[in-house]
Amino acid sequence: MPNRLRYWTFKEIESFLRDNGFALHHTNGSHFYYIGNNTKLVCVPFHGSKTIKPRTVKSIILQSGIPQKKWFGM
Repeated sequence: MPNRLRYWTFKEIESFLRDNGFALHHTNGSHFYYIGNNTKLVCVPFHGSKTIKPRTVKSIILQSGIPQKKWFGM
């Protein structure tokens, strides 16, 4: 799992969200929207195998409602 906010890819974020109860809700262009058990909607941009910028990863973490400690395996 990536360290902190750097070097997360779309596949890693998608896998993490699915492991934590999120499912694909819909797509709009290159943005995938996942919905969780607690009706939280999370937008994850897909741009190939490029890493997602740290500020965007932080936004995804906040949207998901999953504690940062769980994201970073602390």
